[in-house]
Amino acid sequence: AFARENGTSGPPVVVLVMDPKYQPEYQPIVEKYAGRLAFANPGEERQGSVENGLGKLVELAGGSCKYVAVHDSARPLVTIKEVCDVVSDAKEHGAAVLGVPCKATIKESEDGSMVLRTIPRARLWEVHTPQVIKIDTLQRGFAKVEAENLEVTDDVSIVEQLGEPVKLTLGEYTNLKITTPEDMNLAISILDERKMQPVDLLDEAYGWEVDAPAK
Repeated sequence: AFARENGTSGPPVVVLVMDPKYQPEYQPIVEKYAGRLAFANPGEERQGSVENGLGKLVELAGGSCKYVAVHDSARPLVTIKEVCDVVSDAKEHGAAVLGVPCKATIKESEDGSMVLRTIPRARLWEVHTPQVIKIDTLQRGFAKVEAENLEVTDDVSIVEQLGEPVKLTLGEYTNLKITTPEDMNLAISILDERKMQPVDLLDEAYGWEVDAPAK
């Protein structure tokens, strides 16, 4: 509905990187959107999962996709505006990541017992997802990481290893990562405040607009 009302389009292809034991539960949805929605199996680490997902995306989309947006399912509260903003920044700079300025005071410790120093908070950002990257850039990054056996902590870290810029896109603090029962309670409160209603992806009334002109 948002895409139709704003003269834009949704992603042409979505890949769900998911453990095979959970895939049957989502198979009816994948079948409904055959050719546009597909599974990929996870890797041993996040990097492997992203690489598998990217491979499936390229397989399905061919050269029709220039950018990939990598999003954690544990962050279901991301807003449409955040997604649009980070995609726009990635198209301008080649790579972009949602984030918010760090609120907490951060201490560094070498031994986990004593404070080494206080890191200036003004320079620190808490990074969220989606992280949007030009596909050929991410592919070159994966090749470099593998060839040099580098350790990366998130997707745009791969771009950083290439020495290429990554734009910080200001997001919202509500785009939290749900990892505890307390997080779930907070998420429910946020959804209630937004007056959000559940969406049934198998409902015939629900469509996937991909044909509108890009905005």
